[in-house]
Amino acid sequence: MNASTDAAPVYDVAIVGLGPAGATLANLLALRGLRIVVFEREADIYRLPRAIHIDGECMRVFQSVGIADELLPHLFVSPGMKFVDSGGKTLIDWSRPQEVGPQGWHPSYRFHQPQVEELLRARLARHPGVDVRLRHDVFALEPHGDRVELRVEESASGRLYRCAARYVVGCDGARSLVRRVMGTTLDDLQSHERWLVLDVLLKRERPDLGDHSIQFCDPARPATYVRGVGVRRRWELMLMPGDDAATITRPEAVWPLLAKWLTPDDATLERPAVYTFHSVVARGWRNGRMLIAGDAAHQTPPFMGQGMCAGIRDAANLAWKLADVLDGTAPPALLDTYESERSPHVREFIETAVRLGGVIQTTDVEAARRRDAEMAARPQVFSTPQPALGPGAHAGGVHGGRMSSQPVLANGDRLDDRVGYRHALVLLPALAAAARAALGDSVRVVAADDAALQAWLASMAAGAVLLRPDRYIAAVATDAQGLRAMAGLLGPVHGHEHRSLSAAVNPAAASLGSPLRQ
Repeated sequence: MNASTDAAPVYDVAIVGLGPAGATLANLLALRGLRIVVFEREADIYRLPRAIHIDGECMRVFQSVGIADELLPHLFVSPGMKFVDSGGKTLIDWSRPQEVGPQGWHPSYRFHQPQVEELLRARLARHPGVDVRLRHDVFALEPHGDRVELRVEESASGRLYRCAARYVVGCDGARSLVRRVMGTTLDDLQSHERWLVLDVLLKRERPDLGDHSIQFCDPARPATYVRGVGVRRRWELMLMPGDDAATITRPEAVWPLLAKWLTPDDATLERPAVYTFHSVVARGWRNGRMLIAGDAAHQTPPFMGQGMCAGIRDAANLAWKLADVLDGTAPPALLDTYESERSPHVREFIETAVRLGGVIQTTDVEAARRRDAEMAARPQVFSTPQPALGPGAHAGGVHGGRMSSQPVLANGDRLDDRVGYRHALVLLPALAAAARAALGDSVRVVAADDAALQAWLASMAAGAVLLRPDRYIAAVATDAQGLRAMAGLLGPVHGHEHRSLSAAVNPAAASLGSPLRQ
Protein backbone atom coordinates (compact mmCIF):
# COMPACT_ATOMS: atom_id res chain seq x y z
CA MET A 1 0.00 0.00 0.00
CA ASN A 2 1.44 3.36 -1.01
CA ALA A 3 1.25 5.87 1.82
CA SER A 4 2.94 8.67 -0.11
CA THR A 5 1.07 11.98 -0.26
CA ASP A 6 3.51 13.83 -2.53
CA ALA A 7 1.44 13.50 -5.69
CA ALA A 8 -2.01 15.06 -5.92
CA PRO A 9 -4.10 12.93 -8.29
CA VAL A 10 -7.87 13.08 -8.48
CA TYR A 11 -8.95 9.68 -7.24
CA ASP A 12 -12.10 7.95 -8.40
CA VAL A 13 -13.28 7.35 -4.83
CA ALA A 14 -12.02 8.49 -1.44
CA ILE A 15 -13.17 6.38 1.51
CA VAL A 16 -13.05 7.85 4.99
CA GLY A 17 -12.61 5.02 7.47
CA LEU A 18 -10.95 1.61 7.11
CA GLY A 19 -13.20 -0.49 9.31
CA PRO A 20 -14.96 -3.58 7.91
CA ALA A 21 -17.40 -1.58 5.75
CA GLY A 22 -14.72 0.74 4.36
CA ALA A 23 -12.25 -2.08 3.71
CA THR A 24 -14.92 -4.19 2.00
CA LEU A 25 -16.00 -1.26 -0.19
CA ALA A 26 -12.40 -0.51 -1.14
CA ASN A 27 -11.79 -4.15 -2.10
CA LEU A 28 -14.90 -4.33 -4.27
CA LEU A 29 -14.10 -1.05 -6.03
CA ALA A 30 -10.56 -2.26 -6.62
CA LEU A 31 -11.95 -5.33 -8.40
CA ARG A 32 -13.32 -2.88 -10.96
CA GLY A 33 -9.91 -1.27 -11.45
CA LEU A 34 -10.76 2.09 -9.87
CA ARG A 35 -8.23 4.40 -8.23
CA ILE A 36 -9.06 4.45 -4.53
CA VAL A 37 -7.66 6.36 -1.56
CA VAL A 38 -8.62 5.34 1.97
CA PHE A 39 -8.03 7.55 5.02
CA GLU A 40 -7.92 6.01 8.49
CA ARG A 41 -7.16 8.08 11.57
CA GLU A 42 -5.87 5.12 13.61
CA ALA A 43 -2.43 3.57 13.19
CA ASP A 44 -3.59 -0.03 13.38
CA ILE A 45 -6.56 -2.35 13.65
CA TYR A 46 -8.35 -2.29 17.01
CA ARG A 47 -7.13 -5.60 18.42
CA LEU A 48 -9.90 -6.37 20.92
CA PRO A 49 -13.29 -7.98 20.14
CA ARG A 50 -16.14 -5.91 18.80
CA ALA A 51 -18.56 -7.38 16.23
CA ILE A 52 -18.76 -11.16 16.58
CA HIS A 53 -21.48 -12.33 14.14
CA ILE A 54 -21.65 -12.54 10.36
CA ASP A 55 -24.16 -14.35 8.18
CA GLY A 56 -24.10 -16.27 4.92
CA GLU A 57 -24.73 -13.14 2.86
CA CYS A 58 -21.64 -11.47 4.34
CA MET A 59 -19.62 -14.57 3.57
CA ARG A 60 -20.82 -14.32 0.01
CA VAL A 61 -19.52 -10.75 -0.20
CA PHE A 62 -16.22 -11.92 1.29
CA GLN A 63 -16.22 -14.63 -1.37
CA SER A 64 -16.37 -11.91 -4.03
CA VAL A 65 -13.57 -10.01 -2.28
CA GLY A 66 -11.47 -13.19 -2.14
CA ILE A 67 -11.08 -13.83 1.60
CA ALA A 68 -13.92 -16.25 2.42
CA ASP A 69 -11.96 -19.49 2.12
CA GLU A 70 -9.07 -18.04 4.12
CA LEU A 71 -11.45 -16.79 6.79
CA LEU A 72 -13.48 -19.99 7.10
CA PRO A 73 -11.06 -21.92 9.40
CA HIS A 74 -11.27 -19.06 11.91
CA LEU A 75 -15.07 -19.16 12.18
CA PHE A 76 -17.49 -21.05 14.40
CA VAL A 77 -20.84 -22.14 12.97
CA SER A 78 -23.46 -20.82 15.36
CA PRO A 79 -26.45 -23.01 16.31
CA GLY A 80 -28.51 -19.89 17.02
CA MET A 81 -30.04 -18.03 19.95
CA LYS A 82 -32.60 -18.65 22.67
CA PHE A 83 -34.50 -16.20 24.85
CA VAL A 84 -35.20 -17.59 28.32
CA ASP A 85 -36.98 -16.27 31.38
CA SER A 86 -35.43 -15.96 34.83
CA GLY A 87 -36.23 -19.61 35.49
CA GLY A 88 -34.64 -20.88 32.28
CA LYS A 89 -37.86 -21.54 30.33
CA THR A 90 -37.62 -20.83 26.61
CA LEU A 91 -39.55 -17.82 25.38
CA ILE A 92 -38.14 -17.57 21.85
CA ASP A 93 -36.19 -20.20 19.93
CA TRP A 94 -34.07 -18.79 17.12
CA SER A 95 -32.11 -21.87 16.14
CA ARG A 96 -30.02 -21.72 12.99
CA PRO A 97 -29.47 -24.61 10.57
CA GLN A 98 -26.14 -26.39 10.88
CA GLU A 99 -26.03 -27.22 7.18
CA VAL A 100 -24.72 -25.03 4.39
CA GLY A 101 -27.59 -22.76 3.37
CA PRO A 102 -28.91 -21.24 0.15
CA GLN A 103 -26.09 -18.68 0.06
CA GLY A 104 -23.54 -21.46 -0.33
CA TRP A 105 -22.40 -20.80 3.25
CA HIS A 106 -23.80 -21.47 6.70
CA PRO A 107 -26.49 -19.02 7.82
CA SER A 108 -24.68 -17.88 10.98
CA TYR A 109 -21.04 -17.65 12.06
CA ARG A 110 -19.14 -16.34 15.06
CA PHE A 111 -15.87 -14.58 14.32
CA HIS A 112 -13.14 -12.37 15.81
CA GLN A 113 -13.29 -8.95 14.15
CA PRO A 114 -9.53 -8.24 14.10
CA GLN A 115 -8.97 -11.40 12.03
CA VAL A 116 -11.53 -10.25 9.44
CA GLU A 117 -9.98 -6.80 9.26
CA GLU A 118 -6.48 -8.26 8.83
CA LEU A 119 -7.64 -10.35 5.87
CA LEU A 120 -9.49 -7.44 4.27
CA ARG A 121 -6.45 -5.20 4.56
CA ALA A 122 -4.07 -7.88 3.30
CA ARG A 123 -6.30 -8.40 0.28
CA LEU A 124 -6.43 -4.67 -0.31
CA ALA A 125 -2.64 -4.53 -0.37
CA ARG A 126 -2.67 -6.72 -3.48
CA HIS A 127 -4.44 -4.05 -5.53
CA PRO A 128 -2.00 -1.54 -7.07
CA GLY A 129 -4.68 1.11 -7.57
CA VAL A 130 -5.43 1.47 -3.84
CA ASP A 131 -3.70 4.07 -1.67
CA VAL A 132 -4.22 3.43 2.05
CA ARG A 133 -3.18 6.21 4.42
CA LEU A 134 -3.10 5.26 8.09
CA ARG A 135 -2.99 8.00 10.74
CA HIS A 136 -4.40 10.48 8.25
CA ASP A 137 -7.39 12.35 9.66
CA VAL A 138 -9.92 13.95 7.30
CA PHE A 139 -11.18 17.12 9.00
CA ALA A 140 -13.02 18.96 6.22
CA LEU A 141 -14.75 18.32 2.89
CA GLU A 142 -15.28 20.87 0.11
CA PRO A 143 -17.66 19.76 -2.68
CA HIS A 144 -17.04 21.07 -6.18
CA GLY A 145 -18.81 20.44 -9.46
CA ASP A 146 -16.79 17.45 -10.61
CA ARG A 147 -15.00 16.39 -7.44
CA VAL A 148 -14.79 16.70 -3.66
CA GLU A 149 -11.69 18.11 -1.99
CA LEU A 150 -10.70 16.59 1.32
CA ARG A 151 -8.57 18.43 3.85
CA VAL A 152 -6.41 16.00 5.74
CA GLU A 153 -3.95 16.01 8.63
CA GLU A 154 -1.08 13.54 8.65
CA SER A 155 -1.07 12.81 12.36
CA ALA A 156 2.56 11.69 12.62
CA SER A 157 3.92 15.01 11.37
CA GLY A 158 1.00 17.41 11.76
CA ARG A 159 1.25 18.24 8.06
CA LEU A 160 -1.97 19.49 6.46
CA TYR A 161 -2.76 18.80 2.82
CA ARG A 162 -5.56 18.51 0.29
CA CYS A 163 -6.71 15.53 -1.74
CA ALA A 164 -9.44 15.27 -4.38
CA ALA A 165 -11.76 12.49 -5.48
CA ARG A 166 -14.72 12.24 -7.81
CA TYR A 167 -16.78 10.67 -5.01
CA VAL A 168 -16.31 10.42 -1.24
CA VAL A 169 -17.85 7.69 0.93
CA GLY A 170 -17.96 8.15 4.69
CA CYS A 171 -17.44 4.83 6.45
CA ASP A 172 -16.40 6.84 9.47
CA GLY A 173 -18.71 5.50 12.12
CA ALA A 174 -21.54 6.73 14.30
CA ARG A 175 -20.05 10.22 14.70
CA SER A 176 -19.41 10.54 10.97
CA LEU A 177 -17.83 13.77 9.74
CA VAL A 178 -19.01 13.01 6.21
CA ARG A 179 -22.62 12.68 7.40
CA ARG A 180 -22.41 16.04 9.20
CA VAL A 181 -20.98 17.79 6.14
CA MET A 182 -23.76 16.27 4.02
CA GLY A 183 -26.33 17.75 6.39
CA THR A 184 -27.96 14.36 6.89
CA THR A 185 -30.31 13.87 9.84
CA LEU A 186 -31.09 10.67 11.74
CA ASP A 187 -34.45 8.98 12.27
CA ASP A 188 -34.53 7.86 15.90
CA LEU A 189 -36.22 4.47 16.40
CA GLN A 190 -36.39 5.09 20.15
CA SER A 191 -34.17 2.41 21.65
CA HIS A 192 -31.14 3.69 23.58
CA GLU A 193 -29.99 1.58 26.50
CA ARG A 194 -26.64 1.29 28.27
CA TRP A 195 -25.08 -2.14 28.59
CA LEU A 196 -21.86 -3.50 30.06
CA VAL A 197 -20.05 -5.67 27.49
CA LEU A 198 -17.57 -8.20 28.91
CA ASP A 199 -15.25 -10.26 26.71
CA VAL A 200 -13.35 -13.07 28.40
CA LEU A 201 -10.84 -15.77 27.46
CA LEU A 202 -11.53 -19.17 29.01
CA LYS A 203 -8.68 -20.80 30.90
CA ARG A 204 -10.28 -24.24 30.78
CA GLU A 205 -13.04 -26.06 28.91
CA ARG A 206 -16.57 -25.02 29.87
CA PRO A 207 -18.92 -27.05 27.65
CA ASP A 208 -21.71 -26.42 30.15
CA LEU A 209 -21.91 -22.81 28.95
CA GLY A 210 -23.21 -24.10 25.63
CA ASP A 211 -22.86 -22.99 22.03
CA HIS A 212 -26.21 -21.20 21.66
CA SER A 213 -26.36 -17.51 22.41
CA ILE A 214 -28.70 -16.96 25.34
CA GLN A 215 -30.77 -13.88 26.06
CA PHE A 216 -31.54 -13.99 29.80
CA CYS A 217 -34.84 -12.10 30.09
CA ASP A 218 -34.47 -11.50 33.82
CA PRO A 219 -36.08 -8.26 35.01
CA ALA A 220 -33.54 -8.06 37.84
CA ARG A 221 -30.79 -7.59 35.23
CA PRO A 222 -31.26 -8.57 31.58
CA ALA A 223 -28.16 -10.29 30.20
CA THR A 224 -26.76 -11.94 27.09
CA TYR A 225 -24.28 -14.79 26.68
CA VAL A 226 -22.48 -15.33 23.36
CA ARG A 227 -20.15 -18.17 22.48
CA GLY A 228 -17.28 -16.74 20.43
CA VAL A 229 -14.54 -18.44 18.47
CA GLY A 230 -11.97 -20.58 20.27
CA VAL A 231 -11.85 -19.71 23.97
CA ARG A 232 -13.62 -16.39 23.54
CA ARG A 233 -16.90 -15.81 25.35
CA ARG A 234 -18.98 -12.66 25.82
CA TRP A 235 -21.51 -11.49 28.38
CA GLU A 236 -23.58 -8.34 27.99
CA LEU A 237 -25.30 -7.02 31.11
CA MET A 238 -27.86 -4.23 31.09
CA LEU A 239 -27.00 -1.31 33.35
CA MET A 240 -29.59 -0.83 36.06
CA PRO A 241 -30.53 2.17 38.20
CA GLY A 242 -27.80 2.70 40.76
CA ASP A 243 -25.01 1.30 38.59
CA ASP A 244 -21.99 3.56 38.24
CA ALA A 245 -20.78 3.42 34.64
CA ALA A 246 -17.41 4.83 35.70
CA THR A 247 -16.61 1.99 38.10
CA ILE A 248 -18.64 -0.99 36.87
CA THR A 249 -15.90 -1.95 34.39
CA ARG A 250 -13.37 -2.54 37.18
CA PRO A 251 -12.54 -6.22 37.85
CA GLU A 252 -13.80 -6.01 41.43
CA ALA A 253 -17.19 -4.96 40.04
CA VAL A 254 -17.23 -7.28 37.03
CA TRP A 255 -16.57 -10.65 38.65
CA PRO A 256 -19.50 -10.52 41.11
CA LEU A 257 -21.77 -9.82 38.12
CA LEU A 258 -20.42 -12.91 36.33
CA ALA A 259 -20.43 -15.14 39.40
CA LYS A 260 -23.47 -17.19 38.34
CA TRP A 261 -21.58 -18.29 35.21
CA LEU A 262 -17.84 -18.27 35.94
CA THR A 263 -15.06 -17.03 38.24
CA PRO A 264 -11.55 -15.63 37.75
CA ASP A 265 -10.32 -19.23 37.95
CA ASP A 266 -12.28 -19.99 34.77
CA ALA A 267 -11.38 -17.03 32.57
CA THR A 268 -9.34 -13.89 32.00
CA LEU A 269 -11.18 -10.64 31.53
CA GLU A 270 -10.10 -9.35 28.12
CA ARG A 271 -12.25 -6.28 27.63
CA PRO A 272 -14.87 -4.56 29.77
CA ALA A 273 -16.71 -1.63 28.18
CA VAL A 274 -19.97 0.28 28.62
CA TYR A 275 -21.91 0.86 25.40
CA THR A 276 -25.13 2.64 24.60
CA PHE A 277 -27.05 0.54 22.09
CA HIS A 278 -28.62 2.95 19.58
CA SER A 279 -31.30 2.49 16.92
CA VAL A 280 -31.14 5.13 14.18
CA VAL A 281 -31.35 5.31 10.39
CA ALA A 282 -29.99 8.26 8.42
CA ARG A 283 -32.33 10.18 6.15
CA GLY A 284 -30.17 11.10 3.16
CA TRP A 285 -27.38 8.64 2.32
CA ARG A 286 -26.21 10.69 -0.65
CA ASN A 287 -25.64 14.39 -1.19
CA GLY A 288 -24.14 15.00 -4.63
CA ARG A 289 -20.74 13.35 -4.67
CA MET A 290 -20.73 12.43 -0.98
CA LEU A 291 -22.25 9.23 0.44
CA ILE A 292 -22.26 7.36 3.75
CA ALA A 293 -22.22 3.66 4.68
CA GLY A 294 -22.08 1.43 7.75
CA ASP A 295 -22.57 3.00 11.19
CA ALA A 296 -22.51 6.43 9.57
CA ALA A 297 -25.82 5.51 7.90
CA HIS A 298 -27.49 3.36 10.56
CA GLN A 299 -26.99 1.89 14.04
CA THR A 300 -28.76 -1.07 15.58
CA PRO A 301 -29.06 -2.75 18.96
CA PRO A 302 -27.09 -6.03 18.94
CA PHE A 303 -29.97 -8.42 19.54
CA MET A 304 -29.89 -9.78 15.97
CA GLY A 305 -26.12 -9.57 15.45
CA GLN A 306 -26.64 -7.51 12.30
CA GLY A 307 -24.59 -4.37 12.95
CA MET A 308 -21.52 -5.23 10.90
CA CYS A 309 -23.56 -7.32 8.47
CA ALA A 310 -25.53 -4.21 7.53
CA GLY A 311 -22.34 -2.30 6.75
CA ILE A 312 -21.07 -5.12 4.55
CA ARG A 313 -24.40 -5.09 2.67
CA ASP A 314 -24.04 -1.34 2.19
CA ALA A 315 -20.61 -1.81 0.64
CA ALA A 316 -21.85 -4.55 -1.69
CA ASN A 317 -24.83 -2.47 -2.84
CA LEU A 318 -22.86 0.72 -3.38
CA ALA A 319 -19.63 -0.57 -4.94
CA TRP A 320 -20.94 -1.73 -8.30
CA LYS A 321 -23.16 1.34 -8.66
CA LEU A 322 -20.24 3.69 -8.08
CA ALA A 323 -18.14 1.70 -10.55
CA ASP A 324 -20.87 1.78 -13.22
CA VAL A 325 -21.32 5.53 -12.80
CA LEU A 326 -17.59 6.20 -12.88
CA ASP A 327 -17.00 4.17 -16.03
CA GLY A 328 -19.96 5.79 -17.80
CA THR A 329 -22.15 2.70 -17.92
CA ALA A 330 -24.85 4.34 -15.79
CA PRO A 331 -25.92 7.91 -14.96
CA PRO A 332 -25.31 9.44 -11.51
CA ALA A 333 -29.02 8.90 -10.70
CA LEU A 334 -28.23 5.22 -10.20
CA LEU A 335 -26.55 6.21 -6.93
CA ASP A 336 -29.90 7.36 -5.55
CA THR A 337 -31.05 3.73 -5.63
CA TYR A 338 -28.45 2.98 -2.97
CA GLU A 339 -30.53 4.58 -0.23
CA SER A 340 -33.92 3.70 -1.72
CA GLU A 341 -32.92 0.01 -1.74
CA ARG A 342 -30.87 -0.25 1.44
CA SER A 343 -32.74 2.04 3.85
CA PRO A 344 -36.01 0.03 4.10
CA HIS A 345 -33.99 -3.21 4.12
CA VAL A 346 -31.78 -2.22 7.06
CA ARG A 347 -34.71 -0.56 8.82
CA GLU A 348 -36.55 -3.90 8.94
CA PHE A 349 -33.59 -5.52 10.68
CA ILE A 350 -33.21 -2.64 13.14
CA GLU A 351 -36.92 -2.53 13.96
CA THR A 352 -36.88 -6.30 14.53
CA ALA A 353 -33.85 -5.92 16.82
CA VAL A 354 -35.71 -3.21 18.74
CA ARG A 355 -38.72 -5.53 19.17
CA LEU A 356 -36.50 -8.35 20.40
CA GLY A 357 -34.79 -5.88 22.69
CA GLY A 358 -38.20 -5.02 24.11
CA VAL A 359 -38.56 -8.65 25.18
CA ILE A 360 -35.20 -8.92 26.90
CA GLN A 361 -35.02 -5.39 28.34
CA THR A 362 -38.26 -5.61 30.33
CA THR A 363 -37.36 -4.67 33.91
CA ASP A 364 -40.84 -4.23 35.37
CA VAL A 365 -41.44 -7.37 37.42
CA GLU A 366 -45.19 -7.58 36.78
CA ALA A 367 -44.77 -6.92 33.05
CA ALA A 368 -42.09 -9.63 32.92
CA ARG A 369 -44.37 -12.08 34.73
CA ARG A 370 -47.13 -11.47 32.18
CA ARG A 371 -44.66 -11.83 29.32
CA ASP A 372 -43.31 -15.11 30.69
CA ALA A 373 -46.78 -16.56 31.28
CA GLU A 374 -47.80 -15.79 27.72
CA MET A 375 -44.61 -16.72 25.88
CA ALA A 376 -43.38 -19.70 27.90
CA ALA A 377 -46.70 -21.49 27.39
CA ARG A 378 -46.15 -21.43 23.63
CA PRO A 379 -42.51 -20.52 22.87
CA GLN A 380 -42.12 -18.61 19.64
CA VAL A 381 -39.99 -20.02 16.84
CA PHE A 382 -38.22 -17.09 15.24
CA SER A 383 -36.85 -17.01 11.71
CA THR A 384 -34.38 -14.50 10.30
CA PRO A 385 -36.12 -11.81 8.23
CA GLN A 386 -35.49 -12.00 4.48
CA PRO A 387 -36.66 -8.59 3.25
CA ALA A 388 -36.49 -7.51 -0.36
CA LEU A 389 -34.64 -4.36 -1.29
CA GLY A 390 -36.64 -1.16 -1.53
CA PRO A 391 -37.45 0.33 -4.95
CA GLY A 392 -34.43 0.74 -7.18
CA ALA A 393 -32.29 -1.07 -9.71
CA HIS A 394 -34.41 -4.17 -10.06
CA ALA A 395 -37.75 -5.27 -11.48
CA GLY A 396 -39.47 -5.91 -8.16
CA GLY A 397 -42.20 -8.50 -8.09
CA VAL A 398 -41.68 -11.94 -6.62
CA HIS A 399 -37.96 -12.21 -7.36
CA GLY A 400 -36.57 -8.80 -8.30
CA GLY A 401 -34.68 -7.15 -5.45
CA ARG A 402 -34.24 -10.36 -3.50
CA MET A 403 -30.95 -12.03 -2.69
CA SER A 404 -30.35 -14.93 -5.02
CA SER A 405 -29.32 -18.30 -3.73
CA GLN A 406 -25.93 -19.67 -4.79
CA PRO A 407 -26.05 -23.18 -6.23
CA VAL A 408 -23.01 -25.39 -5.83
CA LEU A 409 -22.17 -26.93 -9.19
CA ALA A 410 -21.40 -30.56 -9.89
CA ASN A 411 -17.65 -29.88 -9.93
CA GLY A 412 -17.86 -28.24 -6.48
CA ASP A 413 -17.63 -24.65 -7.73
CA ARG A 414 -19.97 -22.04 -6.34
CA LEU A 415 -22.00 -20.00 -8.82
CA ASP A 416 -20.43 -16.65 -7.89
CA ASP A 417 -16.94 -17.91 -8.65
CA ARG A 418 -18.11 -18.93 -12.09
CA VAL A 419 -19.75 -15.62 -12.98
CA GLY A 420 -17.19 -13.24 -11.44
CA TYR A 421 -17.80 -9.75 -10.08
CA ARG A 422 -20.11 -8.39 -12.76
CA HIS A 423 -23.67 -8.60 -14.00
CA ALA A 424 -24.42 -12.15 -15.05
CA LEU A 425 -27.23 -13.78 -16.97
CA VAL A 426 -27.86 -17.39 -16.01
CA LEU A 427 -30.11 -19.10 -18.55
CA LEU A 428 -31.24 -22.35 -20.05
CA PRO A 429 -29.01 -23.43 -22.96
CA ALA A 430 -31.96 -23.13 -25.36
CA LEU A 431 -31.98 -19.36 -24.77
CA ALA A 432 -28.24 -18.82 -25.33
CA ALA A 433 -28.55 -17.72 -28.97
CA ALA A 434 -31.35 -15.28 -28.13
CA ALA A 435 -29.22 -13.87 -25.29
CA ARG A 436 -26.26 -13.29 -27.58
CA ALA A 437 -28.48 -11.55 -30.11
CA ALA A 438 -30.12 -9.34 -27.50
CA LEU A 439 -27.22 -8.60 -25.16
CA GLY A 440 -23.97 -9.23 -27.02
CA ASP A 441 -21.07 -9.14 -24.58
CA SER A 442 -22.65 -6.62 -22.19
CA VAL A 443 -23.11 -9.27 -19.52
CA ARG A 444 -21.52 -12.55 -18.59
CA VAL A 445 -23.78 -15.31 -19.93
CA VAL A 446 -23.75 -18.56 -17.97
CA ALA A 447 -25.56 -21.49 -19.57
CA ALA A 448 -27.39 -23.64 -17.04
CA ASP A 449 -25.75 -26.86 -18.21
CA ASP A 450 -25.54 -28.10 -14.64
CA ALA A 451 -28.37 -29.85 -12.82
CA ALA A 452 -28.05 -27.51 -9.84
CA LEU A 453 -28.43 -24.44 -12.05
CA GLN A 454 -31.37 -25.96 -13.89
CA ALA A 455 -33.09 -26.72 -10.60
CA TRP A 456 -32.38 -23.17 -9.43
CA LEU A 457 -34.04 -21.69 -12.52
CA ALA A 458 -36.96 -24.10 -12.22
CA SER A 459 -37.52 -23.00 -8.61
CA MET A 460 -38.30 -19.53 -9.97
CA ALA A 461 -40.16 -20.79 -13.08
CA ALA A 462 -37.57 -18.82 -15.05
CA GLY A 463 -35.65 -19.42 -18.24
CA ALA A 464 -33.13 -16.73 -17.39
CA VAL A 465 -32.12 -14.73 -14.30
CA LEU A 466 -30.15 -11.49 -14.41
CA LEU A 467 -27.90 -11.20 -11.36
CA ARG A 468 -26.35 -7.98 -10.18
CA PRO A 469 -22.74 -7.92 -8.95
CA ASP A 470 -24.04 -7.81 -5.36
CA ARG A 471 -25.85 -11.11 -6.13
CA TYR A 472 -29.33 -9.64 -5.84
CA ILE A 473 -31.74 -10.50 -8.63
CA ALA A 474 -32.32 -7.67 -11.12
CA ALA A 475 -34.94 -9.44 -13.23
CA VAL A 476 -36.12 -12.81 -14.50
CA ALA A 477 -37.30 -13.84 -17.97
CA THR A 478 -39.05 -16.87 -19.33
CA ASP A 479 -38.35 -16.53 -23.07
CA ALA A 480 -36.54 -14.63 -25.83
CA GLN A 481 -38.95 -11.71 -25.61
CA GLY A 482 -38.09 -11.29 -21.95
CA LEU A 483 -34.40 -11.36 -22.82
CA ARG A 484 -34.88 -8.56 -25.32
CA ALA A 485 -36.53 -6.51 -22.60
CA MET A 486 -33.45 -7.09 -20.43
CA ALA A 487 -31.25 -5.52 -23.12
CA GLY A 488 -32.22 -2.09 -21.82
CA LEU A 489 -30.85 -2.79 -18.36
CA LEU A 490 -27.14 -2.74 -18.95
CA GLY A 491 -26.12 0.62 -20.38
CA PRO A 492 -24.70 1.43 -23.84
CA VAL A 493 -24.22 -1.74 -25.89
CA HIS A 494 -23.37 -2.14 -29.58
CA GLY A 495 -23.67 1.61 -30.12
CA HIS A 496 -27.30 1.76 -28.97
CA GLU A 497 -28.19 4.09 -26.11
CA HIS A 498 -29.88 1.87 -23.56
CA ARG A 499 -31.58 3.06 -20.43
CA SER A 500 -29.97 2.66 -17.04
CA LEU A 501 -30.80 -0.41 -15.01
CA SER A 502 -32.89 1.58 -12.53
CA ALA A 503 -34.92 3.40 -15.16
CA ALA A 504 -35.44 0.34 -17.33
CA VAL A 505 -36.72 -2.13 -14.77
CA ASN A 506 -38.34 0.10 -12.20
CA PRO A 507 -40.00 3.30 -13.45
CA ALA A 508 -40.52 4.45 -9.87
CA ALA A 509 -36.78 4.32 -9.32
CA ALA A 510 -36.16 6.46 -12.39
CA SER A 511 -37.87 9.38 -10.69
CA LEU A 512 -35.26 9.25 -7.93
CA GLY A 513 -32.85 10.99 -10.28
CA SER A 514 -35.12 13.99 -10.99
CA PRO A 515 -33.37 16.33 -10.94
CA LEU A 516 -30.11 14.47 -11.47
CA ARG A 517 -27.63 15.10 -8.68
CA GLN A 518 -24.04 15.11 -9.96
